[in-house]
Amino acid sequence: MSELEPGVAKPRMNVESFNLDHRLVSAPYVRVADRKRLPGGDELVKYDVRFTQPNQAHLEMPAVHSIEHLTAELMRNHTDKLIDFSPMGCQTGFYALTLGLEPPQFIQILEATFRDILAAEQVPAANEVQCGWGANHSLEAAQQAVSQFLAQRAVWGQVMAQAAGETEVPAGEPEVPAGEPEVPAVKAQVPVSEAQAVATEPAN
Repeated sequence: MSELEPGVAKPRMNVESFNLDHRLVSAPYVRVADRKRLPGGDELVKYDVRFTQPNQAHLEMPAVHSIEHLTAELMRNHTDKLIDFSPMGCQTGFYALTLGLEPPQFIQILEATFRDILAAEQVPAANEVQCGWGANHSLEAAQQAVSQFLAQRAVWGQVMAQAAGETEVPAGEPEVPAGEPEVPAVKAQVPVSEAQAVATEPAN
């Protein structure tokens, strides 16, 4: 595996996540990965929903598979603007493609969906008729991973690891109400601080 030297300029690649330095992020987090304006005026907003720290931990495939099924089914009970919810090949998280869902809306819907997962009694479509590998599921593993993700709801907006010497958030600061995260506008694909968690400008 080739090692990229820190601080060395890298050629820009076509895939957004290939331009993200995975050594600098701090999972779990939710960030805008991309925006695309369609010819008719609608906007696609793609989210990076990262469960585990890249290159340090990953979800096992039965958990990944079941979270995918559960979220794809249950999130559509909360919105008709979800286009796709799909797992990352690295098994550290998921991509959610939406039709114009802005971060405050998406965060609220994501949290509600994940709480639905905790209450679920079965994985939808986990059978040979409706799934290509119906036996490769684990409701228990999915619920455990989602529970851990929800337990860290307060840090979903912190995408990048805190730099050495950076001031800590004072204890006792009021938390942002659930479903109403602070989402200042910053450029996508650029290492950001805790206060610049979610990108809101086009990636291209």
